[in-house]
Amino acid sequence: MTDTPPAIPAATLVVFRDAGDGPPELLFVERAKAMAFAGGALVFPGGRVDPGDHALAAVLGTGDAESAARIAAVRETIEEAGLPIGLSPMPSPTAFARMRAALHAGTAFGEALTDAAVGLDLDALEYFARWRPAHAHARIFDTRFYLARLPAGAPEAQVDATENVRLFWATAADVLAEADAGRATIIFPTRRNLERLTQFADFAAAVEHARAHPVRTVTPWTETRDGVEHLCIPHDLGYPITSEPISDAVRG
Repeated sequence: MTDTPPAIPAATLVVFRDAGDGPPELLFVERAKAMAFAGGALVFPGGRVDPGDHALAAVLGTGDAESAARIAAVRETIEEAGLPIGLSPMPSPTAFARMRAALHAGTAFGEALTDAAVGLDLDALEYFARWRPAHAHARIFDTRFYLARLPAGAPEAQVDATENVRLFWATAADVLAEADAGRATIIFPTRRNLERLTQFADFAAAVEHARAHPVRTVTPWTETRDGVEHLCIPHDLGYPITSEPISDAVRG
């Protein structure tokens, strides 16, 4: 059995904003070009699962890696995009602004939640995918992807202007078109997940699909097909496109 290099646990959140007359819009952030991983790429809000996320999961009585990843996805979306996903009850605008500022200042997430008198609703996140590349790279992330609906009454999303330089709402198809035209950069896992997300007319359809395809960790592999080396993923996880010439793949 081939050993795979160590990976950094991470979590990311695909936030849906349903549109009545078209496909749902998703929240994207553009990473700063100076970032070591996926610099300049369009991604979903997210980041590393920190020790504090595990500590908070233990306080909540779970303590498992899955709960810690959900907590990280909620925390990172607050920090990066200023959206209160997975909080209950919804904090007032003033309380939420204080919470986000406290997180940016280094306050532990659990303490910030207590100060705002809110708790976590981790069931608001739907487990969608898990990706763990194995290619030689400076940083490899073991990333859980979650889906969530933008709550009614949520504030406008606001970029943190640190790791990310802008954020915007767009359909999955629109971002794929921008990447194909050379106007945007998306890495291989993001492209495959966007292709999968184009299949859904709304958030409910995405959740139904996710529940019909139990998550299995995706570790892409290389394979020669008709003389061309491809980067490949399994065929049975709900992805409509499961390979791409490795010369075209953006790997972070």
